[in-house]
Amino acid sequence: MLADAISFIIESEKLKKILRRSNPVGLARKENSAEHSWSVALAASVLVPEVAPQLDQLRVIKMLLIHDLVEIDAGDIFCYGDQIGKDEREQAAAERLFAILPEKTGEAFHQLWREFEDKESEESRLANAIDRLLPLLQNSQNDGGSWAEHQVTFEQVYERNREIAKASPELWDYTEKLILNARARGILPSSAL
Repeated sequence: MLADAISFIIESEKLKKILRRSNPVGLARKENSAEHSWSVALAASVLVPEVAPQLDQLRVIKMLLIHDLVEIDAGDIFCYGDQIGKDEREQAAAERLFAILPEKTGEAFHQLWREFEDKESEESRLANAIDRLLPLLQNSQNDGGSWAEHQVTFEQVYERNREIAKASPELWDYTEKLILNARARGILPSSAL
């Protein structure tokens, strides 16, 4: 059992080679998915007590730590790009990766990952909201960052992130202001321009 847990930890190291579209704030390089997972887990540590103290903070953090492990096999699929086959590739990756773990832990991780993906619990909705917020903060702080690089529009960003309101009206209020400010600053153009 310990050997299986160690094998999973070693396999998880591969997440560090998966590059995302966003740059860490102030850096010219792309962040990797492991850095992103750490960042969103840290963000949950400070945001959950502020916007949803009634929720199980540890559950939110755990979801955020494992939600992108499937990218080891499936790769990072750009949220504003082609989503065809994404669910199938990620499900196959989850089955392979979580099967490495001891059975009970593997099942628990798979259930947490599925909960995050399905967004049916309050914790999973907030975890998803935090996962969406971090790239917004990065792109806003990096003068448009991957928005500019991939010609992402205000409408795309606004529509994709409206889901944050389902998790936390307070967090949505902040997010909406951030998106509107990015448009006003000219770093997130409207498609009508």
